[in-house]
Amino acid sequence: MKTETEKQKIQQAFKERMDEDELLNCMRCGFCLPSCPTYIVSGQKESQSPRGRIALMKAVYDGKIEPDEEFEQSLNLCLGCRACEPVCPSGVKYGYLLEEARDILHQHKNYSFPVQALRRTVFKHLFTKKSNLINVTSLVGFYQKSGLQNAARKIGFLNLFPRHLQDMEKILPNMPKKKAMSKHQEYFPSYGKKKATAAFFSGCLMDTMFLETNQATIQLLQKAGCDIYIPDKQVCCGALHGHSGEKELAKELAKQNIEVFEQLDVDYIVTNAGGCGAFLMEYGHMFDDDPEWRERSQEFAAKIKDFSAVLVELEFHKDHDLELPEQIVTYQDSCHLRNVMKSANAPRELIRSIQGVAFKEMENAESCCGSAGIYNLVQPETSMKILDQKMDHMKKTQATTIVTANPGCLMQMQLGIQREGLKNVKAVHIADLLLKAIQS
Repeated sequence: MKTETEKQKIQQAFKERMDEDELLNCMRCGFCLPSCPTYIVSGQKESQSPRGRIALMKAVYDGKIEPDEEFEQSLNLCLGCRACEPVCPSGVKYGYLLEEARDILHQHKNYSFPVQALRRTVFKHLFTKKSNLINVTSLVGFYQKSGLQNAARKIGFLNLFPRHLQDMEKILPNMPKKKAMSKHQEYFPSYGKKKATAAFFSGCLMDTMFLETNQATIQLLQKAGCDIYIPDKQVCCGALHGHSGEKELAKELAKQNIEVFEQLDVDYIVTNAGGCGAFLMEYGHMFDDDPEWRERSQEFAAKIKDFSAVLVELEFHKDHDLELPEQIVTYQDSCHLRNVMKSANAPRELIRSIQGVAFKEMENAESCCGSAGIYNLVQPETSMKILDQKMDHMKKTQATTIVTANPGCLMQMQLGIQREGLKNVKAVHIADLLLKAIQS
């Protein structure tokens, strides 16, 4: 429970930091309601809609309601998928409002010692230091390959954990070897005629747990005619921090990345994870009030592009024959790739160019799958409701392959496949699908 003093400090911070013009920009028209997953699965509760949450923020700003636990829970239950933004006739920047409000609440929240220790470990030590992330990934790999995983399952050790964590353990990818994760090559020349120069943002999870997908992405870009530079000193994009009330840490990481990448003369800064790409693209907004970094962050953000858009722009799919065994394929949009990076057509164009593939559009493919960073870990009940709806739509396509463009989406779809018992269905990242298609 918050004390009266804590509530007053939060309300004062809302007055000082929240953008009143943006709060007033919402016309309460309701266009956002059909696109909001939490509004739908909550039984159409207004407090679980974008306009409802904005109304609550404005009420706290005006001092009409207190920033109590119910208010905080309403914000925490938001996926941050930003599906409301493209359909908003007023162009409300809901994502900015949400992140600022969450940061204010975090700055004035008294966490219990275990929670505080966990947040410090994750945000300040794990995702800010690549070596720590490699070590943790290696430990998971040892658990998988040493026989400990089989033993833990047989003796029922995993039953000590919540059900959603047991389910996540089952769908973890096979971890790469520590040597592979620690080895860094900083330059990859194009195959054949050079068409462009790109810098690759390798990411955190993508460069550890999903290292093979990063390697596939690099090969595809080389085949498309890109010289590729991969700065060794790049760090986490900061998305997890920015979405979780750790804005200052996110800004520190952003400055490090800007300094590293601005030293390279490249046409693109390429990503292969929608969540990372969207956050990198919005570095410019993060430094709106900082003259020293505003222009530098905007120049950095202007070069961010998803690898699928780069492949289409360089006509990769027209220059190469792509073929796979006959199969029905559907595509699950990455929310941030679609809603922030505005890239929905490129992945579909690439998939449709593969011979043997019958592409079947999934109903509400643009709707969030319920992963949303760590949302499926901290809000498992709502996440699974959203996933169950998604899987109902997927099954109607009769697809045997679900393609995604983000690691969180990939694991969430794999979880959905497992929950539904769909033994003949697989989920793959689009980079892995394309590399297999060009090599078959």
